[in-house]
Amino acid sequence: MVEPTRRRARDEGGKMAKGYWVAFIDVQDPEGYEAYRRANAAAFAKYGARFLVRGGRFEVPEGSPRSRVVVIEFPSLEAARACYSSPEYAAAKALRQGKSTIDLVIVEGYEGPQPGEA
Repeated sequence: MVEPTRRRARDEGGKMAKGYWVAFIDVQDPEGYEAYRRANAAAFAKYGARFLVRGGRFEVPEGSPRSRVVVIEFPSLEAARACYSSPEYAAAKALRQGKSTIDLVIVEGYEGPQPGEA
C-alpha cells in the first residue's frame, strides 16, 4: 500500500476523514455481474457505504480507464478497508470472478484546507 508523505486523517474539529473505493471496471458478462451487484449490498450496508459515482457518463482527458467508473464513500478509511476484507464482501466478490475486470483503489479522503481558503 502506498502511504502519502503528508496527510490529515482528522480535520480541525477532530472528525475522521472518510474513506473511498475508486473502481475502474470492464464487465464481460452483464447477467453474471448482476449477481455480484445484488450480493455486495449486504457488505456495503454493514459498513456504511454510499455510492457517489456508479457508472455514469464520463470523459477521459488523460489516460485510459476502463468502461465503468464507480466511487463509493465510507465513513472512514478503516470502514472502507474492513468492508473489502469482510466475509460479506468476499462472498460477493466471488460472484464477479470471471465476469468483470477491476482496478480498485482504497483511499483516504482529504479534510484539509481547500483552494481559496486561508
